[in-house]
Amino acid sequence: MTKADIAGHSGVDEREYIRRIRAWTMYDWANSAFATTILAAVLPVYYSQVAGSTLGSPARATFVWTITLSVSLVIVGVLSPILGTISDIMRGKKRFLSIFIGLGTVGTGLLVLVGSGDWILASIFFVVGRVGFAAANVFYDALLPHVAREEDQDRVSSRGYAIGYVGGGVLLAINVVMIFALGSNLGTRLSFISVAVWWALFSIPILRRIPEPPAAGRDKDSAGLSSFSASVRRLRKTFKNLKKFRQLGRFLVAYLIYTDGIGTIIGVAAIYGAELGFGALELIGAILLVQFVGIPFTIIFGRMSSSKERWKAFYLAFVIWNLVAVPVAGITGRMVLADDVSGVTRPEFVTEGEFVGEEVYPVGSAFLEPLSSFDVIRDSALPSAARGDYAYTDDPNSVYSFRYNGQIVELTYSDGPDRSNWEVFIDGAAVMEGGSSLVIEAYNKAERFETTVLIDAGFPGRHTLEIRNTADADKNSSGTVMSVGEIEVLPAPRESSLPTVLGILVIIQLVGLVFAAVIGRPLFGRFAAALTTKRSITLALVVYFVIAIWGFLLDAVIEFWYLAWLVAVVQGGSQALSRSLYAGMSPTSESGEFFGFFSVTSKFSAILGPLVFAAAVALFGSSRPAVLVVSFFFLAGIVLLRRVDVEEGRRVAREADLEAAEAHLLDGS
Repeated sequence: MTKADIAGHSGVDEREYIRRIRAWTMYDWANSAFATTILAAVLPVYYSQVAGSTLGSPARATFVWTITLSVSLVIVGVLSPILGTISDIMRGKKRFLSIFIGLGTVGTGLLVLVGSGDWILASIFFVVGRVGFAAANVFYDALLPHVAREEDQDRVSSRGYAIGYVGGGVLLAINVVMIFALGSNLGTRLSFISVAVWWALFSIPILRRIPEPPAAGRDKDSAGLSSFSASVRRLRKTFKNLKKFRQLGRFLVAYLIYTDGIGTIIGVAAIYGAELGFGALELIGAILLVQFVGIPFTIIFGRMSSSKERWKAFYLAFVIWNLVAVPVAGITGRMVLADDVSGVTRPEFVTEGEFVGEEVYPVGSAFLEPLSSFDVIRDSALPSAARGDYAYTDDPNSVYSFRYNGQIVELTYSDGPDRSNWEVFIDGAAVMEGGSSLVIEAYNKAERFETTVLIDAGFPGRHTLEIRNTADADKNSSGTVMSVGEIEVLPAPRESSLPTVLGILVIIQLVGLVFAAVIGRPLFGRFAAALTTKRSITLALVVYFVIAIWGFLLDAVIEFWYLAWLVAVVQGGSQALSRSLYAGMSPTSESGEFFGFFSVTSKFSAILGPLVFAAAVALFGSSRPAVLVVSFFFLAGIVLLRRVDVEEGRRVAREADLEAAEAHLLDGS
């Protein structure tokens, strides 16, 4: 039995081979809907604001959400190697794939039932969906060496990631439109249904077109044992024989380190941007930019590492152009463009007489004294979820006043079952939001502290903020109480010209294409010819190292957009090539077991990296140094990856496949 027989490639004509590749890559289109809408964009916000509305505070809701994420990761980490090994022994990769697709889509679809305060239900359904998503990926990845020939695995893996970017981005865009058009509650619930339907529908090709790979066969010690017992025995044997797969083990260690850095950058980018004062347009736009710009660059990385690709020098030159030109343009733009074009930090608002500047002003401070009709309730009288003091009043005609020098303030208040609606005025005029006056609807079926709202005066200067209790006038309010915690005067919002910023970026890319076409082969031809999968990953890690250093230094909107572009250049390619390199050094006959280990490594990195980042924030008191710390993950990953002998790893994998073929014949299966 040959390696092609084990993989399932033997006797497959070219047309059928292409069909199978298309079917396999289409699953990335299917499951990326869960990654974008459920994991990244929609469910976390819905969980905090709606499902966790009875948890006492947004911080408490975030904590419970984080625990829910961790529980799902632990379950997947325990199950992945065992299930993967069982699928090898009993010829069940597709069977398990279909089971976990079903589990994931059902869990995701049931999220439509989650309403206000249903955080337990939301956690249960999310864990079910996340386990289905992650476990299905184990078997999806394990099918790669059975679908694509060894020489095509980089290209096919990259194509899968690229198509996943498209699928996840398209449905996320549809869901965002749906949420705005139908309202946040109905639109969000329907988006959960859309993910389940999308995932199930576009999973049909992989389940129909790709045949079940042959079983690996049992060793002599496993004869007569159940599939579960045989799997546990095989896992123990694999751990004992790790020296045999030394190069694969070295790669897993390197992968654990550098994927820690990648996952941390993905996970903290939005929070870091918000901390630096970037607006919703920049934060959401950067996510969408990475999602769609990552498509062509993921394909580029897949082709760049292929020995049969004629355009390797062109692709390499274009990537290196982006590595150099994009940071230079971003930093130069920050220094030479006008402040309202580049989006640099604005001057700080300072206290001017009775108008206070940038700072947090709690109830009872010298600048925020409640009127006589308010009672100040101290910490000791509040639940543990509360932070700071709150001024309460049930006077339906009460007014809370605050004078400040600035533009945007953040009001912290508590809502609950006895709260009324409050109108917001600045300088005597009602604050307008979305074409109507801003009203704070503070009713909630449970007491909840640390609720916040941003109030924008429209322009910087000296302003007087008034919050008026409308309990008498508003017949729809459920109570009469108004409760104010603290007010923070925020830094001046950044101003930038998006057409100018993106226009310069487009020019950079056009010049880069000309540069790569004209100078690519003469300047980079020799380097491109020597480019392998491992060296392509190393190049991506060099780019990530630059991203981390630049992230520590950036201070302008133009830099944030350009940094997001640089992330898009390498994010998909680094992950796709890591998957295909691992597949090439793993025994094809035991792909389920080995991709189970790969999954565990990925999940562990999702915990370790953010912990290191959080520790750095706690130590330095800022996210800037923490971003700099992330750069060491990429340096360490580069050093460890250089020690991996890929050819030796592939040779050992082929030997293991030959041994499996002999066991397969002896087993008679």
